[in-house]
Amino acid sequence: MADPGRSEPFAVDRRAIVRDSLGVGIATGLYGVSFGAVSVAAGLSVLQTCALSLVLFTGASQFAFVGVAAAGGAPLSGALTALMLGTRNTLYGLKLAPLLGLRGWRRVASAQVVIDESTAMSVTRESREAARTGFLTTGLSVFVLWNTFTLVGAVAGNLIGDPRTYGLDAAVGGAFLALLWPRLADPRNRVIAVCAAAVALGVVPVTAAGVPVLVAGGVALLAGLLTPSATDSTELPGR
Repeated sequence: MADPGRSEPFAVDRRAIVRDSLGVGIATGLYGVSFGAVSVAAGLSVLQTCALSLVLFTGASQFAFVGVAAAGGAPLSGALTALMLGTRNTLYGLKLAPLLGLRGWRRVASAQVVIDESTAMSVTRESREAARTGFLTTGLSVFVLWNTFTLVGAVAGNLIGDPRTYGLDAAVGGAFLALLWPRLADPRNRVIAVCAAAVALGVVPVTAAGVPVLVAGGVALLAGLLTPSATDSTELPGR
């Protein structure tokens, strides 16, 4: 017989995780309107624009691809640029694989929603169940809403204006920072965050948009490998 003292707290926590995940999904998904409008303005069709969001599904890479297209670059150049920026998701996957413990087709399917937001909503959890809830709820809500609003932006085009005038770009960044904030309670993580931010700011003047994020992720990964925390070898509850 299940212990009510254990199930009830997780049920409450689960509702909070789902609520926060949907909030992130809405904030991020709404910004897909901007991608849809920019992509069509760069010369891609509505179908091509929607296919990019459906298959590629990583904002920085998608904006980089259409940026190259708008500048008259070759499709191959745009694809390579998008691929380079998307490699940060590989770093996320290395962290998430042992954390989530998914197997078989579930692991393959979940790879599609390994993004900034779903990663942030899972790595701060104290149990495997909570981590999976944060990852899946955030990833699926962002995926559905990003693709929905990409279609809206592509169809409406320039008629809707630039969503940045409504502050939606700042909302996405603010939400991501808020999700990561609890991780900064650890002094080691604060040092890593400061070093990664400093390196990212240093390369901003000499790199394309999105590359500083990739560089910062590389710094954080290197620091994590060289200075493992005491909790890295501890199994999460629920494993």
